[in-house]
Amino acid sequence: ARRSLASPVVSGVLCPCGSPHGSAVESGSSSGGGGGGNAGSCGRSLCEASEQDRRLRTLFQKLDVNRDGALCIHDLAVGLGRLGLHRSELDLRKIVKAGDKDLDGQLDFEEFVHYLQDHEKKLRLVFKSLDKKNDGRIDAQEIVQSLRDLGVKISEQQAEKILKSMDKNGTMTIDWNEWRDYHLLHPVENIPEIILYWKHSTIFDVGENLTVPDEFTVEERQTGMWWRHLVAGGGAGAVSRTCTAPLDRLKVLMQVHASRSNNMCIIGGFTQMIREGGPRSLWRGNGINVLKIAPESAIKFMAYEQIKRFIGTDQEMLRIHERLLAGSLAGAIAQSSIYPMEVLKTRMALRKTGQYSGMLDCAKNILAKEGMAAFYKGYIPNMLGIIPYAGIDLAVYETLKNTWLQRYAVNSADPGVFVLLACGTISSTCGQLASYPLALVRTRMQAQASVEGAPEVTMRGLFKHILKTEGAFGLYRGLAPNFMKVIPAVSISYVVYENLKMTLGVDSR
Repeated sequence: ARRSLASPVVSGVLCPCGSPHGSAVESGSSSGGGGGGNAGSCGRSLCEASEQDRRLRTLFQKLDVNRDGALCIHDLAVGLGRLGLHRSELDLRKIVKAGDKDLDGQLDFEEFVHYLQDHEKKLRLVFKSLDKKNDGRIDAQEIVQSLRDLGVKISEQQAEKILKSMDKNGTMTIDWNEWRDYHLLHPVENIPEIILYWKHSTIFDVGENLTVPDEFTVEERQTGMWWRHLVAGGGAGAVSRTCTAPLDRLKVLMQVHASRSNNMCIIGGFTQMIREGGPRSLWRGNGINVLKIAPESAIKFMAYEQIKRFIGTDQEMLRIHERLLAGSLAGAIAQSSIYPMEVLKTRMALRKTGQYSGMLDCAKNILAKEGMAAFYKGYIPNMLGIIPYAGIDLAVYETLKNTWLQRYAVNSADPGVFVLLACGTISSTCGQLASYPLALVRTRMQAQASVEGAPEVTMRGLFKHILKTEGAFGLYRGLAPNFMKVIPAVSISYVVYENLKMTLGVDSR
């Protein structure tokens, strides 16, 4: 009986089309909690802003039990309890954490309204994705099918139990209003549809593995789908790097050898490489570049999952700054583990014909002539480059994703191939642009010890030298071939990733 008291109160906050405070969301049902049942976008003609504000303030005041103008965890526990909505302390903490923009541990009225709007938008996407028949109602068969798509198999009886927890009128189907009323003041973390559709780092490989790792749903971790995604991503990266290796080698040559007195152009660079070592020389350094994908990806993923446990939980979606922190630390651990392979890649790309017989010969020569320290040349600028690369890449991708979800996602969180590729390309390009000077200094430091009689240089000294002799432009040598490879690299890695997913038995959605 107490549960039924909650619905009119919560539904009263919303306009008849199911949108809080004038949110433009298409209705999924023709009737329910708020009355009139007009389908379509909510406009001021249907819901006057003043009336919406009054309804929102009424609910806010009911929940604000201590009348201090803000909702803390205690307020929510008591207030929701009075309305018949009993939530655990963990759920209440998630609600406050999701809406608390100024990080003061409570929700003021504006934060509360923003939380409701943002949360209902996510609920709408999940409802639409579950509604396979597109009839505005969810039945047991649709729940079974949707969970099967996520790699979780349940019986129809289990699906009916899920329905009963939300079904208020005994029809054994859930309409939009029942779905919304049940979940609106209940946190929904790690929404599977958005996570599945908006994979980023496992799909896009532009040669620099500095991105923040992907989030995987609980179901993906439990069913073992996560390692299939990683294997598919690794295979896609190997094919993508091999296809764009000539551009990558040209970038390394231009970073190290190009200057004002030796102005190397793209066509001239390719001609010089072919003349010196034939067409096969275009792929020098690619072998080690492909080999390091597997250990780097595996170490980064394991480190990321362990770090997440210190700053969140496995079931909780980390905030962007928490993902950046965990991802950057995981990237630093992975890069530290495989960094000698980075140095080998640079030396192999720069080698002349006949200089080394292979990767092992190159490693032996470096160890014998320069010592173990040579395998960590350029380590500091490489570590420093992780934060601007990963941070800007993640921030730009999340901004583009959220903009698309807010403006264009009505029936599904699926952005389509073109939008996904465009967002990945733009964010990766921005990340590379921000960290490129550090990457150039790293490459020169990796290469400088191989030059006979070359003086020992520091990161700071090299920056000063480049700015003095070549100007700011000198910090961006090789940028053109680097950007030229982004679009083909992203496109190739996406196509290979999708095909490998099907081969490995991962549903392509």
